[in-house]
Amino acid sequence: MKKTTSKLMASWRGKRYYFFGLITIITIVLPWIKINGNHFFLLSFAKLKLNLAFVQYDMQELYLMPFILMLLFLGIFGMTVVGGRVFCGWVCPQTIFRVIYRDIIETKILRLRKRIKNKQQEPDMSLFENQIKKVIAVLMWIALSLFASANFLWYFVPPEDFFTYLANPMAHTILFGTLLFIALFLVYDIVKLKEDYCIYVCPYSRIQSVLYDEHTVMALYDTHRGGAIYDEHKQKLASKSQKEIQAREGEHAECTACESCVTVCPTHIDIRKGLQLECINCLECVDACTTVMGKLGKPSLVTWSSDYEIIDQKGKTKYFRTKVIAYIVLLVGIMVALGVMGSTKEYMLLNINKENRLYSIHKVKGEVVVDNAYEFLVQNTQNKKMKFFFEVIPPKGMEGEIVIVKPSKPFTVVPGVKKKKIVVLRTTKVLVDDKRDDTVIPITIRAYALGHEDKIVVLRHSTFTYPREDLIENYK
Repeated sequence: MKKTTSKLMASWRGKRYYFFGLITIITIVLPWIKINGNHFFLLSFAKLKLNLAFVQYDMQELYLMPFILMLLFLGIFGMTVVGGRVFCGWVCPQTIFRVIYRDIIETKILRLRKRIKNKQQEPDMSLFENQIKKVIAVLMWIALSLFASANFLWYFVPPEDFFTYLANPMAHTILFGTLLFIALFLVYDIVKLKEDYCIYVCPYSRIQSVLYDEHTVMALYDTHRGGAIYDEHKQKLASKSQKEIQAREGEHAECTACESCVTVCPTHIDIRKGLQLECINCLECVDACTTVMGKLGKPSLVTWSSDYEIIDQKGKTKYFRTKVIAYIVLLVGIMVALGVMGSTKEYMLLNINKENRLYSIHKVKGEVVVDNAYEFLVQNTQNKKMKFFFEVIPPKGMEGEIVIVKPSKPFTVVPGVKKKKIVVLRTTKVLVDDKRDDTVIPITIRAYALGHEDKIVVLRHSTFTYPREDLIENYK
């Protein structure tokens, strides 16, 4: 058993399986992890919230999403420049699901397929036993598709709410319908479309061709060692045995014409034909040829390398070239920008609108007072009730001369609800002595949560309008 496990880990297929397992575990567990009530990633349209790296953002802070999307797409494009369609073979959910269904359910569990290494030979469905097994396989995949669909939705509806909503599906028809739609698509995709999705449907296979260069690493057949199996027009030469290949190419040709690299390919291509868009860089062909040539004491004819090194034989593959460095610089720059913008998150939201009337003048206890009224719209973006209050920061030299008279005490705001407050600022001092015009004085409003003054605080710039001198004199 230990020998078998060691042999599997030594192969690319084994490494992919363990990597698939790691990705699957992370994807399933991550939605359940919360820190301070926040998820690692949650885009909730119902609650208009975004959780990113366990920090909660309001929908007004969705300016972060373009940076996340740029990281995603540039990351995939950068992976393609370096390693070809490695994302498809090692990360893509479509590939992982096909491995689960074809290699685990159909082959390992139900023995519907005879060998994992032969992906070209479809099961004989004329046999009643195989028909029963096929039905069982589809039923098992339907159950897994429902789970996968639910797992996907957990990144938009938190698990703690998801199951509550599903208990009353008629009240949450959009959620329930989306769950079924995704599950049905996965069943059709994995059972019916299979790898045709990768070849004909997925747009990435068309994009990748413009990203490749001579140093892009991919699965390549070494024609210099193995001999040509196809001509320059991609037409196959009649090669049924190694002797036939050697008769045409010379005694140095090492390909045994066993076609193990062909039968193991999930996208049904012959890697010996050269670069093909259908290749997903799963490296199954590399493992197959490594096994066959290893028995002959020779290295594999199919390797994960570049045209520059294997086909053109110009030298070693250059991994850190201008194009790759440009992608790295862009990705680092976007991550820095995302980090900087994310770190400036405001833990409460505040909009200030001045009322139409610029000011009011009246007497209070014999003093002439000037009031300015505002409409504050406050939103608590935390996960619990909090008390908020404000203070005024006037220009230098006017400290303490403009005060808040309404509200007179802190007020409570519940999470996710916008609360409107009428705020009145007052002064009893002569702030400006202007006989001709009203004066607009710049001020700063500091809003904060009681008990969290050092963290949950925002600053907003506004103005205080002070009337001209003759209007003040009328009240004296």
